[in-house]
Amino acid sequence: MTTTREQILAASAGWVAVVLNLVPGLGSGYLYQRRWRAYWITSALATSWFVAGAVLGQQAEAAAEAQNQLVGLAGLLALAAVTATEAGLAVKKARQAS
Repeated sequence: MTTTREQILAASAGWVAVVLNLVPGLGSGYLYQRRWRAYWITSALATSWFVAGAVLGQQAEAAAEAQNQLVGLAGLLALAAVTATEAGLAVKKARQAS
């Protein structure tokens, strides 16, 4: 008997996926859940955020650099919060469906 994608997701511990998406961030909880598409989308968004920050910060003055770093950190924290919430809701939905 082969396990389906939904069975794997329902069997995963939701809190582990949430913590893995929050603490190291960047979609690590998706790797735990074996949700590759969500992981690569998160990785692409985080990479785009880093690149945009680097490109926009090249011409920044020293006084604006601290503010730019805070904006960059806030963006990554928002991405981690959104992915953690989504990972937890996906487990909940998969368990209700099975």
